[in-house]
Amino acid sequence: MNAQLLNAALNAAERGWRVFPLRPRDKRPALHGETACTGTGDCAAGHRKWEQRATTDPDRIRAAWSTGAFNIGIATGPSGLVVVDLDPVNAKDPKGTPDGATSLQALCERAGQTVPATYRTQTASGGHHLYFTAPGGTRLGNSAGRLGTHIDTRAHGGYVVSAGSALPNGAYEVVDPTEPVPLPEWLYALLTPHQSPRALMAVTVPVRASRYAAAALRAETAAVAGAGEGVRNWTLVRAARALGRFIPSGDLARLEVEQALNSAGMAAGLRENECRKAVASALNWSVANNSGRPA
Repeated sequence: MNAQLLNAALNAAERGWRVFPLRPRDKRPALHGETACTGTGDCAAGHRKWEQRATTDPDRIRAAWSTGAFNIGIATGPSGLVVVDLDPVNAKDPKGTPDGATSLQALCERAGQTVPATYRTQTASGGHHLYFTAPGGTRLGNSAGRLGTHIDTRAHGGYVVSAGSALPNGAYEVVDPTEPVPLPEWLYALLTPHQSPRALMAVTVPVRASRYAAAALRAETAAVAGAGEGVRNWTLVRAARALGRFIPSGDLARLEVEQALNSAGMAAGLRENECRKAVASALNWSVANNSGRPA
């Protein structure tokens, strides 16, 4: 078992992923905590946590795994990874709760995207981890439920259990060896922090708009205005598709939505003709695919 785990740790390190030991047949780090730190070895200059001690050095990896059958943790942030964690339904969930894979499929359908093909592992509980390379020049953190029910993400400040590890209830196995692909722009846009409440109030809301439609208009407009280069166009299209649902029901007027989104797009740095074309196309799609009042 030691040899198998050592090989799995070395294989992960060869990909450039920084690894550290987890407790045998467990998901918790096998490293000492700050209160138990002796200030020696790796911690001679101060206590170093698991994210700091994670390594790709084969000699350090061999030394660590020679002392026990440790599971393998991958520090996602230092490894340049964003991992989407799709959890299964648990016994405490209400009847009809979707699992992470179902939630991701629904999210992709709403965004007009397909589920990305990338490096994927199956977890001991029957869930899945989808590995993506992190966008350059950004520092995404972890999230819980932001993308949907039973969907978490791990980036800076997080780690995942690597393939080759095992828990009492099962093992972590590779189910798609495809090299990790870059995190899709549309997923990145959904994971970036929202604008401040003050920014959400900046847009003028029609008097007749329902409370829900008004909140949606503020949130989507603020998201577009705050979108960074590389995700601005996608954020604008996604916002137009989301707000277009309120046009057939009469909660929002098309002209008002167009004006708000065009202004937000230009505030984000897009050209006026780009905004108008993208907004018009996305609203046409949304109106054609939605009827009645949004649930």
